[in-house]
Order: sequence, then structure tokens, then C-alpha cells
Amino acid sequence: MMSGSYKGRHKLQRLQKPQSNRPVEDVVKELQQKQPRHPPYREQSFKIHGLICAKCAREFDESNKHLLTVHHKDGNHHNNPSNGSNWENLCVYCHDDEHSRGMLGDYLSS
Repeated sequence: MMSGSYKGRHKLQRLQKPQSNRPVEDVVKELQQKQPRHPPYREQSFKIHGLICAKCAREFDESNKHLLTVHHKDGNHHNNPSNGSNWENLCVYCHDDEHSRGMLGDYLSS
């Protein structure tokens, strides 16, 4: 039978919040600068395939290219050949459609 207190050899330690007088906004900004916003292959894919959606043929420019994504044809985000053979540029709408089609197919086939 177990008693009300734990007498194991490991004591639980309460995590302490690091002491800092820095504003939260400064910490967030620093973290964002350390983490790249987009993967390194994104610009490479744009250079190879152009600023155009491979599915709907919508054209993009510098002002709206944030709406263009890089889709991995084989689904493996670690498979990034330098010739771009595993990438296709899709607008956010077509990219969402591409992934939802797979889920719908899986649902309908089960």
C-alpha cells in the first residue's frame, strides 16, 4: 500500500522561471531572428520553377509571394535535391487542396 508522501530517491524540483528584466517583445524578436522564417530551399524552388502555382497557374510577384508554398511531391520534407525535382510551387489554396485530397481519399477508401 502506498503512503501519502513519495520517498523515492529522486526529488522533484520545481522549475524556476529565468529572471529577466527584458520585455517579452524583445525576447520574441530575438527568437524570430535566430529562426529563419522560411526553409532554405524555398527561394531555390522559386528560382527554378518561377513564381507561379503549378496547379492553377496563378502568377505571383515579390508583393504576394508569401502566398506561394513549396510542396514536396513525395511528401518527404527532408528530400530536397538541388535540381528541385521533388518540389512544386503551389499557392496556399492549391497546397491545402493537395493535402486534403489525400485525407479524403484515405477516408473514402476505408
